[in-house]
Order: sequence, then C-alpha cells, then structure tokens
Amino acid sequence: MKHFLDLAAIDAKTLRHILDNAAKLKAERAAGQLPALLATKKLAMIFEKNSTRTRVSFEVAMIELGGQALCFNGNDLQLGRGETVADTAKVLSRYVDAILLRCHSHEKLMELAENAQIPVINGLTEFSHPCQIMADILTFEEHCGPIKGKKIAWIGDGNNVAQSWIQASALFGCHLSIGCPPQLNPLPEVVEWARKHGGKIDIMESPQEAARNADCVITDTWVSMGDPDADAQIKLLAPYQVNAALMKLAAPGAIFLHCLPAHRGEEVTAEVIDGPQSKVFDEAENRLHAQKAILLWCLGVI
Repeated sequence: MKHFLDLAAIDAKTLRHILDNAAKLKAERAAGQLPALLATKKLAMIFEKNSTRTRVSFEVAMIELGGQALCFNGNDLQLGRGETVADTAKVLSRYVDAILLRCHSHEKLMELAENAQIPVINGLTEFSHPCQIMADILTFEEHCGPIKGKKIAWIGDGNNVAQSWIQASALFGCHLSIGCPPQLNPLPEVVEWARKHGGKIDIMESPQEAARNADCVITDTWVSMGDPDADAQIKLLAPYQVNAALMKLAAPGAIFLHCLPAHRGEEVTAEVIDGPQSKVFDEAENRLHAQKAILLWCLGVI
C-alpha cells in the first residue's frame, strides 16, 4: 500500500522519482497534453479544516488526469457524528480508490491509513504537511537548481510545515537553518530523526543568523487554524517578520516562499511577498503538479 503520510516514511529515491514526474507533468500540461492516466479512478477528500490550495489542486489534478474527486467537510460524513475512523476507512475503501484527509490530529490520519485498503494522503495535520514541501522543492529547483547542498532558512514558528521541511532536509540533502523562538521550536524527535538520517539542521533564536547566506527564505502564518492564543503568538513572533532587511542577508539570487495564506504586515511585508524575489504563486501552482505526481505514485501508475 502506497500511502503518502509523511516524507520520513518514504525513501529519498522514491521522493525524487515523484518530483521528476511532477516536473514532467507540468511540462506536458504547458504543451496541452493531459493524458487520462487516472480514468475511472475516484478520490475522496475529507476536510476538517479549511483549504484553498490543497482542495483545488487535488480536485483539478483528478479532473485533468481523467478521474473524479468527491469533497466532504468534517460534518458531511458519519465520521463527524460518532462513526469510528476504522469503520469509515473500511467503507470508503469499497467505494473509492484513494482518500485525502486534512485534520487536526495526526493520530486520526494514521488510524485511517491503518484501516484503509486503499492509499491515504496527508492533506495537512498538526504534525506535518508533506504535500506542501514537494511543491516547495519543485519550485526551488525551477529557480535555483538542485536543492542538494543548498541552504534553506525557515523563519518563525516551528510548525507542521517546518517539521516536514526538517524531514526533507535529510532526504534531499539540503542545509536547513531555523530561526525560531525557543518556545516554538519544532518537536525534538523530528529533529533527532532527521539528524540521524544525515540531515544538517541548525536551530537558533536569531532570524538574522538563520537567513544569512540562505538560498531560500521561507515563513508561514504566525497563527495557524485553531490556535487558541493568537495575540500571544503574534507578539512572540513579531521579531521574526521577513522584510527587506532580512532578505538582504540571504545569498544573491535567493528566493522567498510561503505556503499561503499570507498576512502582509505580520509574518512578511508586502515589499517582500509582492517583490521580485517572491515565488509564492509559482509555489501555489506547483501544488497541482506535485499533487498529480503523488496521486499517480500512490495509485501505482508511475
């Protein structure tokens, strides 16, 4: 069973294969070629949290590959009214060919995968967001060449996206420098896993030192969906804004990425996100191409 739950669960060679196919699919789409590689296939998408890029990119991916996506919010299914995760997994396995789940609890995602007889894809949990990082790396390599050996700076909360980047640093061979308040450091077990598998990861309190000579600077919103104390979080992260002064510390030709949605004037200034170094809309587009490649791998097509 080919689940796509976390980067750490997939070997580096396979992840590179998926990325190479994403680039190929993007080129084919630009040339007007949309092969129906998933004709008759159906994807069930369950969203317990709001989504723009994940939902639309996966739905368009299925349409362009000749398949169909069925979208549900958390209250649409009996899963939201007391049916067990295991029973939901077993029932959906009889109807569709793959399941995408975006939820708060990573344990719920894992339970769904353990009980499904079809591939399960992580559409974001509180722990990780692996689909986003595949699009990020595709974007980086389009603009900056192979990521191996390059320095990536993460600025701000050591959140789920940061933790997927930590896993990616080991699997793709890049140097990850994290500028983060100590109170918001990523989980130590994630860092330990990455270092054990060859990842070069530096975690520091100074955003300036993290960004120095970086080939790419990345941040995320300061307040994630469901955070109970937004005001305290914003106050803690105020020194971690990505602005022109911070970007000047990065390497010549460095790019800026953000998984979106963005809050101009908080985690990033308008000058940066709307400026020439920003590749956030290429990044958003690349969710589509990365998602196609993930689906095709999960379903055993390529």
